[in-house]
Amino acid sequence: MADKTIRIVVATHKEYPMPDDPMYIPVQVGSALNPPLPYIGDDTGDNISERNPYFCELTGLYWAWKNLDDSYIGLCHYRRYFGEKRPLLTPARQHILRYEKAAACLESAPVLLPCKRDYVIETNYSQYVHAHHAENLDKTRGILQERYGAYIPFYDAYMKKTTGHRFNMFVMRRDLLDEYCNWLFDILFELERRLDIRGYTPYDQRVFGFVAERLLDVWIEENRCPYTELPVINMENQHWLKKGTAFVMRKVTSGANCRVKLNL
Repeated sequence: MADKTIRIVVATHKEYPMPDDPMYIPVQVGSALNPPLPYIGDDTGDNISERNPYFCELTGLYWAWKNLDDSYIGLCHYRRYFGEKRPLLTPARQHILRYEKAAACLESAPVLLPCKRDYVIETNYSQYVHAHHAENLDKTRGILQERYGAYIPFYDAYMKKTTGHRFNMFVMRRDLLDEYCNWLFDILFELERRLDIRGYTPYDQRVFGFVAERLLDVWIEENRCPYTELPVINMENQHWLKKGTAFVMRKVTSGANCRVKLNL
């Protein structure tokens, strides 16, 4: 691994304490639309920076894909990193993934993913449509059917599961990243053409980032990519009561209105 480089983009829209490991490169996402921060902007080189309100951290991923040449490239967030299991009451920053551990994991498998999230009482499909718009996933499936039919069984199977890798976080070997990004952005750019999001809230207009979270596992499974899972380290306290209440309210308020087109 000594002759191979690992670069993990830290997507950020604000100044924030960053890891001191040179493996990490802070990138200001949406920099074409905002005052500059003391980080590299995702509006340099080949980029889609101006789409950040709709693609979220994916503008950082696109920038990394087009402008970095490292052997392994990854994406994380300024408040959320890969790491090691964190003992209670210890500072989160002490447990952020470092190069040596990342290199060892990537010797065993060419992809790093966050540990799966389990919704228990929700499928991936129902959880999405309770929180967002069903047409996002239904039109995505239509694009897959037209362009990448081999992925349909994996897409349908994933939507029926209660677990999935979230946050658009991963590290991939360069050749796999090329394949994944070519596939992902082809789908998302076509979805962008087909969706009318003018009536969406600003939160729901981030649809392409949300959909990408659900496509990662589909690509991983269809391509049979070996991967290693690592815990996610949050830099700030998680408001679990608030999140749990919102989860329940979404089910109560949207369940009667969502139209599930898949046979789930």
